[in-house]
Amino acid sequence: MPQNQPKSAVAAVVVTYNRLALLKQCVQALRLQTVPCDILIVDNASTDGTAQWLSAQPGISFRNTGSNLGGAGGFNRGMRWAVEDGYDYVWVMDDDTLPKPDALEKLLQADDILKGDYGWLSSVTLWTDGTECKMNRQKLKKSYYDFSPLLRYGLVQAEQATFVSLFLPREAVLQAGLPITEFFIWGDDIEFTRRIALRGQRPCFLAGQSQVIHATKNNEGSNIALDAPERIGRYFYAFRNEAYLYRQEGIKGRLYCFAKRGRDFLRILRQGKPRCPRLAVLVRGIWAGFFFQPNVEKITD
Repeated sequence: MPQNQPKSAVAAVVVTYNRLALLKQCVQALRLQTVPCDILIVDNASTDGTAQWLSAQPGISFRNTGSNLGGAGGFNRGMRWAVEDGYDYVWVMDDDTLPKPDALEKLLQADDILKGDYGWLSSVTLWTDGTECKMNRQKLKKSYYDFSPLLRYGLVQAEQATFVSLFLPREAVLQAGLPITEFFIWGDDIEFTRRIALRGQRPCFLAGQSQVIHATKNNEGSNIALDAPERIGRYFYAFRNEAYLYRQEGIKGRLYCFAKRGRDFLRILRQGKPRCPRLAVLVRGIWAGFFFQPNVEKITD
């Protein structure tokens, strides 16, 4: 931010890669927030004119990573940047996230209700037609009765969320560490939020009064059996990363991961066309997951 402009308590961290049209909409939505925030853009070396456009935008800070680090690497860099620059809160999102004007205001109200005693907050994510965005459905705690009085404020305890409007106090990032760069794409947000909520045993919440729109091309969940052939290779990261993630959660986590891969195998046999390339990605991802030992980086306050 310019030196003569006071810094906000909140850094909105946006990771982008070659989606300038969507980034412009995201930035505009952030500028229209009823509570102001500083906008920090992490550009994964876009080649579509993103850097030139950002250079001409007043009040926006941005950094180019020099290469495409994927969403995982981008959020790693962005969270580190925000925390090391002294922001009290980090609000992370993809470049196709369009927060409603009071989205941040409602998150800060939830922070006040909780008196800062939480790991993260996650907004309700809608698709472009106003229905629930399926790929960003939070996983709620099966038993949230310890916090049932908070239901009146739209706060429900959760254990898993995505990086589409995730709000964290700086202390939570300092304690838990950063997203894992080596994940590249897929599962970095799930691992990170579960690291805080489950392994870190910090109460975390779906903030039901804070809403954003996720402007994805379609509102379908991920399914390797039905996804387009040109996207099949991306599932390697999902299978490898989830193998690491659920290894951290003991026998229960390993059994859960085994069941998920069995479901994927059956889906491919029943619905996948062509089958062989999809099965090959599944096997490669599972095998790589046995040996995947990424590093969790910490920040020194």
